[in-house]
Amino acid sequence: MTASDTARNALRDDAFRTLSQLAPGPAKDAFEAQLAAYDDALWRDGPPEHFTASAVVFSADLTQVLLVLHKKAGLWLQPGGHFEPGDRTVTGAALREAAEESGIEGLTAVPGAIYVHRHDLAAAFGRCSAHFDLRIAAVAPPDATITVSDESDDVRWWPVDRLPEPTDPDLADCIDRLRPRVLSA
Repeated sequence: MTASDTARNALRDDAFRTLSQLAPGPAKDAFEAQLAAYDDALWRDGPPEHFTASAVVFSADLTQVLLVLHKKAGLWLQPGGHFEPGDRTVTGAALREAAEESGIEGLTAVPGAIYVHRHDLAAAFGRCSAHFDLRIAAVAPPDATITVSDESDDVRWWPVDRLPEPTDPDLADCIDRLRPRVLSA
């Protein structure tokens, strides 16, 4: 087994550990089944329905959420994307993606604040037909400064109870479910 295989297996094991934190239910079952069915389920070059990692980033005062205007989707979404070879954990991948897309350094993950979301993709996404998104909650430092990356048309803070349009209709539910975990951390 190569070092690359070992790293990929470690990341897959971490994805199973991440999913084990979820309450039993159909979403958890579907995510675990997809991960178990494909050794390469975490990778863009794996099955057309594969995993991604994203971060729902809250402001330091927990009143706002950071969203990016995604170029391909044309929606305001949480920052996130595909796993990369250097990723060792789901949380690390989600934080890397959030930092790349927002320019914010020093994001802090909230332990145990996990949300899963499967969504179909439009033809603009090429061979990717669906994403099994592993979402973590994170908090930005008080002095966070945002920048717009090449992957987005815009990056902004939005009040947690007044999200912009257009966005994923399930994003408000995701924020509502994660925010109490962040508030109690």
